[in-house]
Amino acid sequence: MTPNVNDELQLLRAEIAAAAARLIAEDGADYNTAKRKAARQILGDTQPPLNLLPDNAQIEAEVRIYQSLFHADTQPARLFRLRTLAVDIMEGLQAFNPYLTGAVLNGTAGPHDDIHLQLFADSAKEVEIFLLNRNLQIEISETPHFKGPRHGMVETVSFMWHKEGVHAALYELDDLRGAVKSKDGKLARADLAAVRALLVNSTHPTEPPAP
Repeated sequence: MTPNVNDELQLLRAEIAAAAARLIAEDGADYNTAKRKAARQILGDTQPPLNLLPDNAQIEAEVRIYQSLFHADTQPARLFRLRTLAVDIMEGLQAFNPYLTGAVLNGTAGPHDDIHLQLFADSAKEVEIFLLNRNLQIEISETPHFKGPRHGMVETVSFMWHKEGVHAALYELDDLRGAVKSKDGKLARADLAAVRALLVNSTHPTEPPAP
């Protein structure tokens, strides 16, 4: 690959990453959907080669840039609220080894983001009964296993907590030994102590006054 072609690919990849970041920050799109839509916006119906698409780490970096430019007055308070609620929820779910994942953990959470947890228990039914006994209305769906496609899907329970959505993927206890860090080396999940530390080490932002 010649230097000029490589430079063009890098620029296209960066353009797709920036467009995907806008879709995530403004519309609440997930990373894979945002990546596909951004590629269509820029390339039309042309099927892009896999090496042209940005990885999630590049898109996440662009989300941070976008939020710092367009949501600096609201995003820190939103993130603080979600992390505070995550601690509250995790304290109630300590029997099931709760871990925080996703945008609330990595600090990119915006107005469309929910709280994502991983729980590790003897059985999914045990968690469901626990939540139902606390008068929470739950919905059940499936989430890809963090270990990859060959491990199939895991049951996920979703519910509302103080008007915020919570999605808890239910894993077996043996799964606790896997996927502490993501492919880019960042922390993929955090236990209750780590999330508390995130709050202690951050300032308490204030919401802007209502118009």
